[in-house]
Amino acid sequence: MSGEDVFTTVAVGFEAVGAFAMIVGAIIACVLGFRSLRRGEGGGTAFSVLRNTLGAAILLGLEVLVAADLIRTITSKPSIEDALILGLIVLIRTVLSMSIQIEIEGVAPWRRALLTSGGQLLGAAVAQDSAAARPGAGTPADRGDS
Repeated sequence: MSGEDVFTTVAVGFEAVGAFAMIVGAIIACVLGFRSLRRGEGGGTAFSVLRNTLGAAILLGLEVLVAADLIRTITSKPSIEDALILGLIVLIRTVLSMSIQIEIEGVAPWRRALLTSGGQLLGAAVAQDSAAARPGAGTPADRGDS
């Protein structure tokens, strides 16, 4: 097995991981949205949880797919046409990632003080759901404490 074959296999592995992240993230988003609705938080809150979590999962998957494209581009012997096509794919995925991130966070990535990846957003959504599911959860202000 040549070096190019190894890196092609690695790139395919990254693509599989990216697709898997989006599929699992979509399932998690649906579960979190349903649990939010079941807790009586209202349809608007459940939709917001579903939308933000699904966006975070797509964002995470796109980041991994961009990495796969970069590995494939760096390790292959592309023609100018292949390089342009891959460059266009990376550009489209990057624009999609930025659009989703702006939609989720409400601020452009270059205006954020802290960097937040799709995985961090997904983890925060799961943590927020776990905290909301516990009895007496929430901030002191939510419970009326001072």
